[in-house]
Amino acid sequence: MASHEVEAHWTIEDLDFSRIALDRVRSDENLFYLVAAASFIESGSDLYTHNLVDFFRGDEEVTAWLSTQWEQEELQHGKALRAYVEYVWPEFPWEQAYRGFLEEYATYCKVELLAPTRGLEMSARCVVETGTATYYKAMARSTDEPVLHDLATRIATDEVNHYKHFYRFFRRYREQEGLGRFRVLGTIGRRTLELKSEDADCAIRHVVRARSPERADDTAYVRGLGATMNRTIRTHLSPGATLKMLMRPLELPARVQTVVQYPIQQFMQHVFLR
Repeated sequence: MASHEVEAHWTIEDLDFSRIALDRVRSDENLFYLVAAASFIESGSDLYTHNLVDFFRGDEEVTAWLSTQWEQEELQHGKALRAYVEYVWPEFPWEQAYRGFLEEYATYCKVELLAPTRGLEMSARCVVETGTATYYKAMARSTDEPVLHDLATRIATDEVNHYKHFYRFFRRYREQEGLGRFRVLGTIGRRTLELKSEDADCAIRHVVRARSPERADDTAYVRGLGATMNRTIRTHLSPGATLKMLMRPLELPARVQTVVQYPIQQFMQHVFLR
């Protein structure tokens, strides 16, 4: 379909950095960390893509989409976020800090850390895309700086589109593997708990190391930064939309969904509060 063609996708040139309202963001340390940490994780997407392509080798539809669309769009997110950081905070040594991050991050991106079956990995991908869409929607809502609002909104839209692809692939594999709801729920629960774990912590640590080297080993300071970032996301997320995306792979009857919605919502609040 034409709407899925890579050529039709937005480009960094669509963002007019000269319109950035520097006075609204330049002194916002929390926003700096939100954007810089995200720029690191998105820029390392190719590591994850290669693992997924290996894992799904033989499924041409999945591997072609991962390589030609998903990876390209994720890397573009990283480039756009990096460009924003370098425009607003030019003193930050992005390339040097990113190299340190990548060295550590590569140790987290291993095929053996993926889910045990292809169908369960697709359900895990749905969770990850839910988390990233939530992050960027909240980032967009948290700022009145027009260029960052535009960029975060564009990335959030891409992440929702990625979710739709992973969900479609998940349904195909669920049929092939005969996956029951309990197995899917287990994967969704585990992957949701991991949303705020290693990769985000790694990114924040390396941003601090370059931004405030004297605080690099101050674990309380680094933890505090992470807590403030989490609070920003939690304050501006849309719990209804997040829950809907998270629960969709379970395909619960409406009656059951109403019953489990509250405990799952509490679980999500716990994840974003940590």
